[in-house]
Amino acid sequence: MDSAQPAPSARSAPSAHATPPTLLDLSTYLVSRVGKTARGRLAARLARRELRLWDMAVLAALADFGPHAQRELVVRLGVDASDMTKVIDQLAAAGWVERARDPRDRRRVSVSLTPEGRTALAELDAEARAVQDEVLAPLDADERRALHALLLRVHQGL
Repeated sequence: MDSAQPAPSARSAPSAHATPPTLLDLSTYLVSRVGKTARGRLAARLARRELRLWDMAVLAALADFGPHAQRELVVRLGVDASDMTKVIDQLAAAGWVERARDPRDRRRVSVSLTPEGRTALAELDAEARAVQDEVLAPLDADERRALHALLLRVHQGL
């Protein structure tokens, strides 16, 4: 045997970072790993602005669906009520949302997006799309559209 050639077991040994093929056969595992990576990258980008994903989610909900009672945002986004209060406080301090008491029910606080909040959301959306481009770089435009359509169908089926 040539001493320059590695032993057969050394050649076929997987790297310490190799994912077990059993997991690679599970689409749910792949979706989870890609999602975790994408979420981490987006969270890191938002953190540079001292923001979190929930901040962007609240801005997006207000932009897409209009003013909400704070309690409705809790339900729509699945955020703990005390966490939502902190998010709204931060967004209000930045001038991106406004709170107003409902004149018919003074206990109800309505949250709405300001023009500055809409501008901030556009910037955050650009950041999110840049992360999306990084994560989906191995795919061409048609593959990206197909992946999006499939993921949307799965999401709607949940």
